[in-house]
Amino acid sequence: MIDRIHDSEEQAQMQKLMKIVTLSLTLTLVTGCSYLGVYKRDLVQGNLVTQDAVSQLQPGMSRSQVKAIMGSPLLEAPFSDDEWDYLFRLDKAYGGVDKRRVTLSFENNRLVDMSMSGDFDEALDFTAQPGMGPDNMPEDDSVPLRPGNAPTVGTPIE
Repeated sequence: MIDRIHDSEEQAQMQKLMKIVTLSLTLTLVTGCSYLGVYKRDLVQGNLVTQDAVSQLQPGMSRSQVKAIMGSPLLEAPFSDDEWDYLFRLDKAYGGVDKRRVTLSFENNRLVDMSMSGDFDEALDFTAQPGMGPDNMPEDDSVPLRPGNAPTVGTPIE
């Protein structure tokens, strides 16, 4: 009779242990399958090339005038300094790529030809989406000093 009671207690403990192990494994598997999402950022590369800037370019402009409008070129032809390339690529965080390219040709330091590829009619939006990024950012970038560690006037910092 005592053996039966002892066996039933062991059996109850074993069942309890099996429930805990089963629950732990189930929770581990379920959390491994969940997807909470990851914050992603847009990746901008190259020179920002806009239709407004390109429309200001006119044949006969000097290199310095072109640089004032477009900025320094991302690429210059290695064997000839008469060709400048302005490349722009925007990898959007949640899908889509926007590519733009402007190639400018010079003769006697004057702009003579321009070729464009990409969608210049589409407006670029660099504003953050609501709810994305860190929340509750402090107004200023200063780091508060701990009380007692602030240097006082006239004492050297060691």
